[in-house]
Amino acid sequence: MKDVIIIGAGPCGLSAAIECQRRGLSSLIIEKNFIVHSIYLYPTNMQFFSTTALLEIGDVPFTSPNDKPFRHEALVYYRRAAKQHGLDIAAYEEALSVNPLEDGTFAVHTRNKRGETYTRTAASVIISTGYFDQPNLIGIPGEELPKVTHYFGEAHPYTGMKVTVIGGSNSAVDAALELLRVGAEVDMVYRGASISENIKPWVRPIFESMVEKDKIVLHLESRVTEITPGSVHIAGRNGGVKELDNDFVLALTGFRPSRSLLSSAGVSMDETQEKPAFNPATMESNVPGLYIAGVIASGRNANEVFIETGRGHGKLIADHIISKRLAD
Repeated sequence: MKDVIIIGAGPCGLSAAIECQRRGLSSLIIEKNFIVHSIYLYPTNMQFFSTTALLEIGDVPFTSPNDKPFRHEALVYYRRAAKQHGLDIAAYEEALSVNPLEDGTFAVHTRNKRGETYTRTAASVIISTGYFDQPNLIGIPGEELPKVTHYFGEAHPYTGMKVTVIGGSNSAVDAALELLRVGAEVDMVYRGASISENIKPWVRPIFESMVEKDKIVLHLESRVTEITPGSVHIAGRNGGVKELDNDFVLALTGFRPSRSLLSSAGVSMDETQEKPAFNPATMESNVPGLYIAGVIASGRNANEVFIETGRGHGKLIADHIISKRLAD
């Protein structure tokens, strides 16, 4: 029996474990992949929007020669933070369900990579799962083709290819610029009248310059309606549809958190926003003793919660657990 089980070893889950540890609470992190798997899935050369100070957890300094750190630096940092605090992490073990017990504790049913199943118990549970497992599907013919991916790692495999990028956020803009560097022909399709207002300010002018020079063909107020093995069909702002030769499609349309664990535990949901019920002052859900931390607290818009905000959830949770114990 642990005081707290944390499900998810992302930055917010690690921060929650550290805050619980500081208050003398025994904890175990259950992670179905490996530590900060979500950051590992970021593009290889990605640079954060945030400064190192806003990404720090557990008072472990995050030093970098860059004003904004890169993905590989963050991987090193979070490994070091977890090691420095001696966090207990069960990696490659998936939480299948969370069941409240009659005595107010919880049973967490898990399965590891060998197929072995466990039932782990705790007085409290923190669900801090991310959102990279569930991309926002477009729902068009051909989206299931092998040439289509919702993840972008690096540009090299697309050298000299005709690539269509779907999306208008930072991930889409970064991918388009990287693709140019390897000689890809890039079409970018976005339903909005302009790309996102939140594009990194040091990247926006470079991107706009490439569009003005026709290095990137930007299709605004447009959408991909069909993908075939050799083409994409794009419906434009005037209602017409054109067909472009195409080798690969990067559908960078974002992701959404999985709600299955929350539902298994009886957490109420906002049907319109898919947002779980919780007290923002304590992060406790409508199920006493079950807390949420990080992006899982957001609705359909996963950009509501970032590392810099979600890392503070652990302190609220740990303080609340202790206050409830003192009250008992």
